[in-house]
Amino acid sequence: MKNAMNSEKLLNAIGKIDDNLILDAVNDTPVTSKRKHIWLKFCAAAACLALIVYAGTQLVQNNNSADTTDRLPMLTITEGASSSMGYEGYMLYEISELVNANPWNENAEISTLPVYENPLSYDENYVVVSGADFNAMEAFLLEIAARLDIDTDNLKITNNNRTQVTGKTEGITIVVDTSMTATISFEPAVSLPEGYNFSHHSSYDDTLAVAEYLEKEYEELLGTDNPQINIYGGDYNIYLQQSYRIEFFNASDDLTERIINYNFNRTAFYCNDDDELFLARTFKPDLSHKAGDYPIISAAEAKELLLNMNYITTVPYEMPGEEYIAKVELVYRVGEYEKYYIPYYRFYVELPDAEYKENNNGTKTYGAYYVPAVEGRYISNMPLWDGHFN
Repeated sequence: MKNAMNSEKLLNAIGKIDDNLILDAVNDTPVTSKRKHIWLKFCAAAACLALIVYAGTQLVQNNNSADTTDRLPMLTITEGASSSMGYEGYMLYEISELVNANPWNENAEISTLPVYENPLSYDENYVVVSGADFNAMEAFLLEIAARLDIDTDNLKITNNNRTQVTGKTEGITIVVDTSMTATISFEPAVSLPEGYNFSHHSSYDDTLAVAEYLEKEYEELLGTDNPQINIYGGDYNIYLQQSYRIEFFNASDDLTERIINYNFNRTAFYCNDDDELFLARTFKPDLSHKAGDYPIISAAEAKELLLNMNYITTVPYEMPGEEYIAKVELVYRVGEYEKYYIPYYRFYVELPDAEYKENNNGTKTYGAYYVPAVEGRYISNMPLWDGHFN
């Protein structure tokens, strides 16, 4: 039986009995009084009972610990889930120019992280066939409307082909899709006060100033008492124009919760070509299907897997070698077609091939390579790069 005490563990437990107690029992003589014999028999019985209880408890604890790990389901890596997003590469003079507010760092003391199963299922044409919760979608739309102080009596709600829920009122349209992303369109777009530079290529300082303004102006939309600004980006286009983007997430005191919020529960703001606020998105994916808390490997262990080509990437180029690794961070891949939301180590690797250096005026090109952060024994199809990008 699973909880039965084997002889080895019993002997180990017996080894914890006080040696003096055993010697006293062995050295007892016939002249000992009858009362003493009775007392010793009672003590021996009590000691045996205590021993059995102790050993049984240790066994149950050990088995329960093992069971918790053994009960974790095997995970499947979704190859090609991000192929439609194109090649993930970054043009930079130095990797330090690429910034974000990722709460994870290599000194973080985290032994496990949650994995979630994506509730949505798709057919071969990437159309949702199951898992969409239209009641939850409409409730989320009404929640966003309330955050924007919209009178819901004036909100016209429609269901578009059972792929999204739309709410319209004067000046604002809210669309919630099956992935529980609320897209808010401002009609007309909103001009920021004079002195704020909200454009596609604003500097970091200008972008930060805009973010601080938006944090105050749309405090209720953010839906948190402790918003954390995430200015991310810093890469260049072929015209050497640098770009940053604005997001917010809840800066929880708990590091794991902060990591989850950073990756999943976010609000982003976007400008148009006229430097106006025309769009915002609030992301709130369904994380109710938790597969479990999985042991994770270290960044150093992940690097060994990277060198062994156990990675997925959209870069059409083999990882060139350890000396080209420039940076690593821990993220979740949250694409809508992922079967599981799994933590990964994202390695930024400098690409040495000449074809990536054309027309970039001295910048370097860095490609993103992803290694699963979950221990390999829980992954049914550990990725192995075979010459194609996915």
